[in-house]
Amino acid sequence: MMSFVPLLLVGILFPAIQAKQFTKCELSQVLKDMAGYGGITLPEFICTIFHISGYDTQTMVDNNGSTEYGLFQISNTYWCRDHQIPQSKNICDISCDKFLDDDLTDDMICAKKILDSEGIGYWPAHKPLCSEKLEQWLCE
Repeated sequence: MMSFVPLLLVGILFPAIQAKQFTKCELSQVLKDMAGYGGITLPEFICTIFHISGYDTQTMVDNNGSTEYGLFQISNTYWCRDHQIPQSKNICDISCDKFLDDDLTDDMICAKKILDSEGIGYWPAHKPLCSEKLEQWLCE
């Protein structure tokens, strides 16, 4: 019984983040409202997300002293706040760990802000890998 109590406390104090490994078709359905945003087609979004995060919501990448979070690889330098860069501009007004769960609502809102400010060039994988021959990224 004594070992159960600490485990219960850990579960209460540190609830599990609900992560998701999407498939191409699942993600296409979730992101359908982003189709055409900033002039970017849905297959371009799907392709870009595949190349930057592998459709995995818990992807975190260290990038020259900053960290990028979630499907859209949103940086803690400008777009969200975390303990690593407390002086972040936090333009999306959100904690970075919110980009690691399976609810993509806040991810899409922030991604639209990034598109409005930086354009699709924010995601360097787009131009070389996702700007033409996009048939394979369609979901039938």
